[in-house]
Amino acid sequence: MGHRHSKEQLLAAALEAATDDGLSGLTYGSLAKRLGVSDRIVVYYFPTKHDLISEVLLEMGARLQVALADAFTAPARTHVELARAAWPVLAQRRVDPTFALFFEALGLAAAGTQPYRSLATELVDGWASWLEQYLEGDAEPRRAEAGAAIALLDGLLLLRQLSGPAAAERAASRIFRDVAP
Repeated sequence: MGHRHSKEQLLAAALEAATDDGLSGLTYGSLAKRLGVSDRIVVYYFPTKHDLISEVLLEMGARLQVALADAFTAPARTHVELARAAWPVLAQRRVDPTFALFFEALGLAAAGTQPYRSLATELVDGWASWLEQYLEGDAEPRRAEAGAAIALLDGLLLLRQLSGPAAAERAASRIFRDVAP
């Protein structure tokens, strides 16, 4: 028996639903209703809520990595250089919904809510591993610099979410002003 929707179509709809209603509003029922299918179709492709949320967050991250890869034209020496290269890509209105979801996931993880709690470490470690390739130097310092870049960017992006783009731009300008292009 064939299914009317592919896993990729369900994943795209899940990402859209999460963007519209938040991760906490993403349920099998809401996704099935959005697509006009049975809950069983959603469960077929995503057997657990952990699977569904994990796939949504991984897809979101993959899209960001594609966008960011073009920003890293040369290896960075420090976390500030790396963050400075990433900031123009990340500080765009079209990226704001992605970070609203990201911060929702981290907030739910910090509150101990599953499956977010078990996914949070995976997400952050995955990003740090990915960013390491864009840094110069030995493995251990690169890992530390990648973590620092994540902390810096997350802080600026959270400020953008909470206080608006102008506040984040002021902070970014101050942080990046002494870093050579």
